[in-house]
Amino acid sequence: MQIEEKPAGNPPHETPFEWIGGEARIREVVERFYDLMDLEPAYAELRRSHGTELTSARQKLSWFLCGWMGGPQHYVERFGHPRLRMRHMPFSIGIVERDQWLACMNQAMQEVGVDEELRQRLSNSFFQTADWMRNRGA
Repeated sequence: MQIEEKPAGNPPHETPFEWIGGEARIREVVERFYDLMDLEPAYAELRRSHGTELTSARQKLSWFLCGWMGGPQHYVERFGHPRLRMRHMPFSIGIVERDQWLACMNQAMQEVGVDEELRQRLSNSFFQTADWMRNRGA
C-alpha cells in the first residue's frame, strides 16, 4: 500500500503516522472499526467473515497500520512481510465485503476525528488495497 504524499511546500507532518496522532490514535481508530462491525447491521457480511473472536484481528490491524503509516514496524517484527493478499486468501472477499470494510473504516476514522484531508488520502489508499484483496467477483 502506498499513501499519496502531501504536495511539497506545506506538509502537515513528516508521515501519516505522525499526522494521525501516533500509535494511540491508530489503536483508537481500529477499536472503533471493530466495534462498529459488531454494532452496525450494515457491516454484517464483513463481521461474519471475521469469526467469533476479534482480539487478534484488532491487534494485528493496529500493528500493521502503525508500520504502513510510517511508524513502528510491529507487524513485520512479529510476522514478517504482510503478504496481505496471501494472508486473506482463506476468506471469501467480494465487492460487498470490500465495500463494507471501506465504509466501516471510513466511519471509524470520521467518528474518531481523523483530519479530513488525511482521512480522504487514507480512504483512497485503502480502496486500492481492498479492491486488490478481492478473490471473488461479486
